[in-house]
Amino acid sequence: MVRIGLPDDAATKDAGALAGPADASHCFSGDSGKRSSGIRRLALAASGVFLAAVLVCSQGAAARTQAADDDGASVGTVSVGELPREAVNTLSLIAEGGPYPFEKDGVVFGNYERQLPQHRRGYYHEYTVPTPRAHNRGARRIVCGGPPRQTDDCYYTDDHYASFRRIVE
Repeated sequence: MVRIGLPDDAATKDAGALAGPADASHCFSGDSGKRSSGIRRLALAASGVFLAAVLVCSQGAAARTQAADDDGASVGTVSVGELPREAVNTLSLIAEGGPYPFEKDGVVFGNYERQLPQHRRGYYHEYTVPTPRAHNRGARRIVCGGPPRQTDDCYYTDDHYASFRRIVE
């Protein structure tokens, strides 16, 4: 039997104290001495493991770079190398000025949700990033600001504008 949270001397003194998972009679009796302190230690160890896991997960989420733009809009970043192949192809089409595979590619993006930095209407244009096996345009887009063929102020979304990441070289 593996004993977690008990010091070695307590484990040898109470060799018969923890008979196994089926023996919970000590939980309901007045004998709460070393057994309850062992349970407390086990609970403390389990909560420590849980907190460590939460910390690791939160650091992973925080590792996504957050960049505040001039007007305070906060979006993450993604390098061109991290983008799906289809997004890289779409960026190339934008730089070449087309032709684009979808009729709506190049239309003005309104930024109504104000996820991107504020600019005058007409500054942003949206382009479809094809989604494999999708029967429609899918949810992936690249939105670029500035004049046509300019790709230095572009953002990628894979959740239909719910969030954006600025594309960096």
